[in-house]
Amino acid sequence: MTETLLELENLKTYYQPRGGLSRGSGGVVKAVDGVSLSIREGETFALVGESGCGKTTLGRSIVRLEEPTDGRVLFQGADIRTLSGKALKAVRRDIQMIFQDPHSSLNPRMRVVDLVGEGLAVQGGASRREREEKVAELLGVVGLRADHLHRYPHEFSGGQRQRIGIARALMLRPKLVIADEAVSALDVSVRAQVLNLLADLQRDFGLTYLFISHDLSVVEYISDRVGVMYLGRLVELTTATDLYADPQMPYTQALLSAIPDRADAGRQRIVLGGDVPSPLNPPSGCPFRTRCWRARARCEQEVPLLREVRPDHWAACHFPGKSEPGKND
Repeated sequence: MTETLLELENLKTYYQPRGGLSRGSGGVVKAVDGVSLSIREGETFALVGESGCGKTTLGRSIVRLEEPTDGRVLFQGADIRTLSGKALKAVRRDIQMIFQDPHSSLNPRMRVVDLVGEGLAVQGGASRREREEKVAELLGVVGLRADHLHRYPHEFSGGQRQRIGIARALMLRPKLVIADEAVSALDVSVRAQVLNLLADLQRDFGLTYLFISHDLSVVEYISDRVGVMYLGRLVELTTATDLYADPQMPYTQALLSAIPDRADAGRQRIVLGGDVPSPLNPPSGCPFRTRCWRARARCEQEVPLLREVRPDHWAACHFPGKSEPGKND
């Protein structure tokens, strides 16, 4: 049985809003609100949802680019939240990030050799010459040339810059890579090339991915399991195959209905009414109920817990199952 590499237990990341505590639910933004999940060695776990649902904050909270408010982040059994100094530095060798914007994530004043080799320089133990040799080798792995070593980011295309970002993430030979919207800023043709590269690197380097995206067509292609987030909460969790074949949460059904050119295109397009509620003042009960065509009195009064509604398929819904607006449940 594949071992668990990363486990989140009731992870919460809250923020104080600008302007103080004058309004909202307790005066805090609950960007991540009690998320529990596990990621197995060697798999690609995708995290999806609309903009503002908390998926990027969750990824950044894992590596403590954002400090969690509560909960545990267990990496190979050790709680990252309790680590500091050398222990935290050691864990950060094993967890690296690929960021969304390949332009803003690369320092324009640094050459490629320094950008990609920065992790080795920070961790220590390698000479300048050794770093340069390793960077040149890794550039070849991601599809760039050794003569790119001494160029600056502005001299590359968007796809090439993202390959530099991928090389930087791989420099320390991590076990887990958090890819935060890693292909969303790329042209469609380049996106496919980078996705294929990520798949090849996973095989060759034995990587585990947390793949954060709002693009469900990309997620279907690359992921093994998928978690769906809404207003800081995990609302559905299962294998990619089951999620796309039989979504149980109305929110997930609406997201999937928006994917163009799917084989099941005969499914009704579900247009959600209203806006996403403010995380400062979320609805009572189920956070999705104000936009859900299946909402009933219970949904207003009781927060649905994430529960197993089918074998290895979890949903936070009082009335799970396939349905469409205007049809009897």
